[in-house]
Amino acid sequence: MEVWAGPSGKRHWSDALKGRIVAETLVPGVTVNEVARRHDMRANHLSSWQRLAKAGKLVVPELAGITFASIVLAEPNPVQAVPNSVRAVPGQIELCCGGITLRLDSATALRIAELAAVLQTAL
Repeated sequence: MEVWAGPSGKRHWSDALKGRIVAETLVPGVTVNEVARRHDMRANHLSSWQRLAKAGKLVVPELAGITFASIVLAEPNPVQAVPNSVRAVPGQIELCCGGITLRLDSATALRIAELAAVLQTAL
């Protein structure tokens, strides 16, 4: 029989440390289980931090080796892109300013609107 001794009691993780640990899971070839084991924690706990990071509620620092989706800029479509406008398309929102068009899905646009409302009340 094998006995595993783990941390006892409740541990407090700072947001900065949570973000750094989540960042480690973004390195190609690294698994959540591997990172969780390295920090002596449960993988499902780390997965909940990943969800917080994806929701924008946890800041993840840049680490060497992390890969993110690349941004692709395309030529604006003259029919759709009206300078300094906001267009609602089913399931997404387009923000046009000069020659740049930013397309957001409705969930992302809603989150940005919520953040802007919070920032405005803070001023």
